[in-house]
Amino acid sequence: MTRFQPETSILSLGPDFFDPVTAADFPQTNLRFRNDRAAASVGLDQLSDAQWLDHFGRFAPLPGSLPQPLALRYHGHQFRSYNPDLGDGRGFLFAQMRDGAGRLMDLGTKGSGTTPWSRAGDGRLTLKGAVREILATEMLEALGVNTSRTFSVIETGERLVRGDEPSPTRSAVLVRLNHSHIRYGSFQRQAFHQNRDGLHALVEYCLTNLAPEARGPTPVAALVDHAVQGAARLAAQYMAAGFVHGVLNTDNINITGESFDYGPWRFAPAWAAGFTAAYFDHGGLYAFGRQAEALQWNLYQLANALRLIAEVDELKGPLETYPQRYRAALSDAVLGRLGVKRLGADRDETLVDAIQAALVATQMDPDRFFFDWRCGMRRGQSPADHHYSHEGFTDFLALIPDFAADVPTHAYWADDAPCTMLIDEVEAIWTAIADRDDWAPLHTKISAIRGMGEAHH
Repeated sequence: MTRFQPETSILSLGPDFFDPVTAADFPQTNLRFRNDRAAASVGLDQLSDAQWLDHFGRFAPLPGSLPQPLALRYHGHQFRSYNPDLGDGRGFLFAQMRDGAGRLMDLGTKGSGTTPWSRAGDGRLTLKGAVREILATEMLEALGVNTSRTFSVIETGERLVRGDEPSPTRSAVLVRLNHSHIRYGSFQRQAFHQNRDGLHALVEYCLTNLAPEARGPTPVAALVDHAVQGAARLAAQYMAAGFVHGVLNTDNINITGESFDYGPWRFAPAWAAGFTAAYFDHGGLYAFGRQAEALQWNLYQLANALRLIAEVDELKGPLETYPQRYRAALSDAVLGRLGVKRLGADRDETLVDAIQAALVATQMDPDRFFFDWRCGMRRGQSPADHHYSHEGFTDFLALIPDFAADVPTHAYWADDAPCTMLIDEVEAIWTAIADRDDWAPLHTKISAIRGMGEAHH
């Protein structure tokens, strides 16, 4: 059993990096979701429900951790327009601790009240937004994506008005578990203010607390190299999962390469490069097929901020490795989801190319494809059989026998259909809550997702 190991490492950065804040005083604290699996990883699963509400609804400090919540300061490019007025506007860093593997972990919030960075917002989160974040993080974790985990959702009893959903609507406060909340935008803020000491402090904080294995003779280049590897891996995992984050701004990308902060996300119903998640992404900047490009662009903004304390030539080397690292990570992610043997980089990439070409040619449901061909063997009759006779699958069918692995044994693979998370399912789960206060479909779905995760891993 993991014991609770509190930390306060963020305080070493000093007051220029955060603002102490006070959580909102909510009229109600109704526990809707507690992630005991995540809590067990940091030694907090033994809390009673009353203690849980006290810490994650009223934000009484966890013993030995941060004495007061901290709203982190950062800047960022939002759809490639620089914004120096950002920062934690409806969330804060609540606590730090070590997990069972010794990693420094953060508990951060969403919807916990106003801060100096709220920019006239109310600092609140809709209950629907919280439910959507539960579903996104559970599904991504099950599919092997490096993601934050939704730790807690507590309904707060307020009625919120929003322009993009029926209002008034119910409110909630969410707590997420992350490896880090240090964003690319954290470095951008220090560079904007020409704060060399601040940049050095951030680099040292990250290499000491978040990526000690990455430390090298040139610390700044070592951190950029670590960020390149994390971003390439994340972009590849998004593709294999068929996932669109929707808002890959530099304030939404953290230095550990861990996906977090889910707003207008979607799982793509087909392998369509132009599929977008955000209704306001009119140009498709963060479309499904452009996420790898978006993360690479963000890396250049991180490196540009660090130019204040490093030579350009030191940073070019790691940045130039991104394309090949992405290709390697894509093979890992796609063939990992398929569950097949690996035959070497060139042959693996050839199969991945054939898979993508087939999915593009047929526009079939990628969840169904990965389900039907688990371990490289057909599972029997499928509603997608007509796709597999399409000429677009010719190359894949010729290659896949060499990659076939052992027959999968988990009961999930005997189901009639894959576990999915398309928008209609998300809306149906929310409708049950909104119309009837029926939480059973949500919990049933979480159970199904976790079963799929066990089958994959």
